[in-house]
Amino acid sequence: MADDLLGRTADLPADRRATADQLRFLLARMPESLTDVRRIAESRIAESRGARLPTRSPRPTPGGR
Repeated sequence: MADDLLGRTADLPADRRATADQLRFLLARMPESLTDVRRIAESRIAESRGARLPTRSPRPTPGGR
């Protein structure tokens, strides 16, 4: 969705033939797209942080068991 909106966003506002309905549609889709982008970014950041966390080795038990 974001790619589609980016393509339209670049041209539509400058197009003097753009209708109010077209501009409203564009604005209505932006929050949806930004929400998707944020969700994906947060997910990837969490994955990246998780990959960098050190793993805990088990504590040695008394007597080597």
